Amino acid sequence: MPGTVGRVPTPAGPLPGTAVPGTKTVAGHPRWAATTLGPYESWDPAVRAVADVVLASPAPMALHLGTDLLLLYNEAYAELIGDRHPDAVGRPAAEVFADVWQRPGIGDVIEHAYRSAAALLDREIPLPLYRASGAVEQSVYTRACSPVRDSRGRVVGVLAVVAETSPAARQLQGLSDFAAVLSGTLTLDDVARVALRYAITTFDADRVSFAVDDGGGGSGWRMVRRVRGELVDEADERLPPLWRRGSADWSAPAVVSARSGQASFTDDGQPLHEIAVDRHDQKIRALAAVPLRASVVRGALTVGYRSPHPWSAAERALLAASAELIGQATERARRFETQHGTAQLLQRSMLPENLPVLPRLRIAARYDPGVDGNAAGGDFYDAFVLPTGELGVVLGDVAGHDVQAAARMGQVRAALRALALNDPRPDRVLAGLDRLVGSLGAEAGTYELFVTVAFGVIDVEREELTLASAGHPAPLVRRCSPTGEPRAEYLDVPSGTPLGIGYRAATRTVAFSPGDTLLLFSDGVVERRRYPLTDGLTRLADSVAGAPSGDPRSLCAVASAAVPGATEDDVAVLAVEYAVRPSRSARMEVPAEPTAPSRVRHWMTAQLTEWEVAESVIGAAVLCTSELTTNALLHAGTAARVEVDLSPERLLVSVADSGSRGTVTRTRTETLSSRGRGLGLIEELSDAWGTDPTVRGSTVWFEILLPPT
Repeated sequence: MPGTVGRVPTPAGPLPGTAVPGTKTVAGHPRWAATTLGPYESWDPAVRAVADVVLASPAPMALHLGTDLLLLYNEAYAELIGDRHPDAVGRPAAEVFADVWQRPGIGDVIEHAYRSAAALLDREIPLPLYRASGAVEQSVYTRACSPVRDSRGRVVGVLAVVAETSPAARQLQGLSDFAAVLSGTLTLDDVARVALRYAITTFDADRVSFAVDDGGGGSGWRMVRRVRGELVDEADERLPPLWRRGSADWSAPAVVSARSGQASFTDDGQPLHEIAVDRHDQKIRALAAVPLRASVVRGALTVGYRSPHPWSAAERALLAASAELIGQATERARRFETQHGTAQLLQRSMLPENLPVLPRLRIAARYDPGVDGNAAGGDFYDAFVLPTGELGVVLGDVAGHDVQAAARMGQVRAALRALALNDPRPDRVLAGLDRLVGSLGAEAGTYELFVTVAFGVIDVEREELTLASAGHPAPLVRRCSPTGEPRAEYLDVPSGTPLGIGYRAATRTVAFSPGDTLLLFSDGVVERRRYPLTDGLTRLADSVAGAPSGDPRSLCAVASAAVPGATEDDVAVLAVEYAVRPSRSARMEVPAEPTAPSRVRHWMTAQLTEWEVAESVIGAAVLCTSELTTNALLHAGTAARVEVDLSPERLLVSVADSGSRGTVTRTRTETLSSRGRGLGLIEELSDAWGTDPTVRGSTVWFEILLPPT
């Protein structure tokens, strides 16, 4: 029976019931004496001769002896049957492979060869593949079965010779699947994730890397790697890959191959000795570096092993084909980032870089681009303090997903703020904005300029919220009284028509009390193809009501993920919480230096101790903050900002960077600050966490609920 392929631990000592290397005897193994075959010394000389041939052969062979088809096999076959060795020696094949023996084409073939004395050759047949872990998969084999005769010519067994023929077939199928996945990548980060995951799995490698030029006229290179056993889970995938930077003359094998356009193969040596940054690099002895063969982008893929490894012609061909696919995807990603990065930056630059910080009102917003994940869109939000001391909040949507939509969005947002600062009444603001949108449409010669918007004014002293809407989804309020369970309700605000086609002003004033949180959102939050809008609205309300706290940042994340499934529209959320009591906050600017995580830990410990936070919360918060700071410095390479906000209900910590393409002095961090394990700890120690894109860079945050006092 066929079994595992690839890396299988070599058994200690000779295989039970098989030959000691250099000899041809199985005499003395006690198992045979207890079988119907009797002791080895009593076997027919012809059968013993066949057994000696089997045990000396480097090809996978197994003898099925006697009416019970007892197994005797060599070391190559032992590797194929995985964890069923060594107990399979001397046992009936039907017993050893009881889980599959009765399947057509498996046990019946051996039994038929024994009964009929007929030889059989099966090409490209599916047979079970036994993993060393005990798992059973399917593979493709060529199998030859021949009757074994004794000195008198009687059939006394069946010799099975098997050879796996599926590696090439599986690799070709894997290459096809790889091409399909690459076709869906948009950015270089996406290409890197897919390429590394494919390479380390397909080639069963110890280390793989992907290098690409920085696209700045030969200014430098960047490289990202994966190593065997490295923890890369769903949480880790939320952050960008950890790119390592190098100069234009970097001596890394991947960069050398990319510059020269020539592949290099090291069977045994120290190929990464000059650029090794840790023990993973130092242990690599065999390495293949293959250029991407792209017309514009320069780059390379490397695959390495910790033991000597001769590179076969088939492996070299597969590496070349893989590198060519990666090269095509890399060029698409480079063009995409060039064409759409400017549009996205334009849109984000038109959104507020900082939201107001007020004693009783906590504000947060989240924006996720839809469609292809990187195009510009027309969703916008804003929050600003009015001359009266009240807070103005707005969320709107300009139809379109292009640079023109982003530009119109900027015009509408700027005009709305100007109108509100002059006269903050929501109906007056939207009436004036309606005239502007109509004018812009007439100027552009189009009647397809649609703008929906919800604008509100929050009066803390009166505990009131006044809203007006122009064709926008109804705002949602999470009510949280001190004595009752949280509940979420949609406000009955006259929505009217979108701006630009005759908006009729109407407002609604409702209570907005301490503990309440207002949620403004775009239709991309609740709309999904093939699902009724009411389902999305219901899921959003249920998710918001069931959130562990009314913290705005946490609610923005909850709202964005409330409705499952992909959306082609932008997702924008603005949340404002009327805090029961004022919170305390502090911030620290973190330089891009190796000592920064340590300085953050000391600062956090001192700050939370001063605020008399419980020691258990301090320990968890400091550990999580250290991990986020390390990640910000590594993947962004720029200075970061740590913000801490403490309320009676929760501790909120955020770490914001200001870019994703900078450089940073690398430093060895302690074990608990390693990327994968640290993110797992954040998942474990915090009550909620997530990432938010910002105007420049990204923000990663976590929330820890405090025990009631």
